[in-house]
Amino acid sequence: MHAPLKSLETPAPAGPAARNAPIGAMRAFLTLLVIAHHAVLTYHPYAPPPKAFTAAPMLWPAFPVVDSQKFAGFGLFVLVNDMFFMSAMFLVSGLFVAESLKARGAGGFLKGRALRLGVPFVIGTGLLAPLAYYPAWLQSGGEVSLGAYVQAWTHLPFWPSGPAWFLWVLLAFGVVVTALDRVFPRLIPALGRWTQGVARRPGRVFLVLVAASALAYVPLNMMLPFGYWTTEGPFTVQTGRILHYFVYFLAGLAFGAVGMGQDLTDPQGRLARRWWAWQIAPVPAVIAAVAVLIVTFSPNPPPKPVLDVAGGLTFVLACAALTFAVLSIFLRFVRKTGPVGRSLQANAYGMYLTHYVFTAWLGWLLLPESWGGLAKGLAVTVGATALSWLLTMALRRLPLLGRIL
Repeated sequence: MHAPLKSLETPAPAGPAARNAPIGAMRAFLTLLVIAHHAVLTYHPYAPPPKAFTAAPMLWPAFPVVDSQKFAGFGLFVLVNDMFFMSAMFLVSGLFVAESLKARGAGGFLKGRALRLGVPFVIGTGLLAPLAYYPAWLQSGGEVSLGAYVQAWTHLPFWPSGPAWFLWVLLAFGVVVTALDRVFPRLIPALGRWTQGVARRPGRVFLVLVAASALAYVPLNMMLPFGYWTTEGPFTVQTGRILHYFVYFLAGLAFGAVGMGQDLTDPQGRLARRWWAWQIAPVPAVIAAVAVLIVTFSPNPPPKPVLDVAGGLTFVLACAALTFAVLSIFLRFVRKTGPVGRSLQANAYGMYLTHYVFTAWLGWLLLPESWGGLAKGLAVTVGATALSWLLTMALRRLPLLGRIL
């Protein structure tokens, strides 16, 4: 259940921040990663076999459809992707908060977020999630009956929200930052002053981000089971990462407080100029994180505290390294976008909201085919991208949805 986007945070009226090509392209890229992530989970080599819809533990919210045809490479893709893509989405979303708060004020900012995040969250959890999980009901042996499915759904101990979980967390972060800004009105300007000139010291910023996220993630992660999620009704979040995500959101807020296209997000800055070095940095970090994971599931693993600390530190290191690697690539090579790129950026938010329906249903429709896991995974990724893209283009023609999407 994963993955935010241009429409979430871009202030109105559109200014330099909204037109920043590298950040816009990065947001679109992260959206495509979300779609691919959910598409290939069906063919993950360790995807759990289907079982009864209400049997514990309920793993179908993460794996709505499971195909017997697998592809081992998708396991590595999902693992590496999960190390950074949601954190990067929170960072990118935070980039636009300072300017939006300044332009709209606290009331206008919260009203805009309630419209752009709260309304889609209600639609996503109330309509899109049940529609996306219907194939899970069918694969678990449920009868082809809408009434039976609704009855089973309403008797679940929680309300699966799918990827919409990101929206309520982002909304909550916005409320917290707005409250902080009201109580400490000099905080955001101070963050902006602190980040001025940061383009000359991206390595130092990287280390600060790693240290802050380690303090936020490692202690909390040590107190919780591996991969634990908290669910209260439709409000779902990966508990051990909530403070880590908030750190990335605040980092984006700090970087954006000086203005988009400046300092760390400057296409002419040191981060962009030394993009090649930042592509090397994730390699040892990812290898270390994978090694810790392998040792964790070995026959004789070290004590849990050792694994928690090692796993936590390698995770935050890999997360920051991958995020900076992706950011540096887009800052270095994206100067402008063509018609296709502009369309993808404009429709990315709607694609995030709707894609889960298509990844689940396409995975279920392809179950009888014998194409192999790789071909099916690629087909579902391309199909879900195209269908969610086209659907969003159509929905944006509607007055109210056009404002939101």
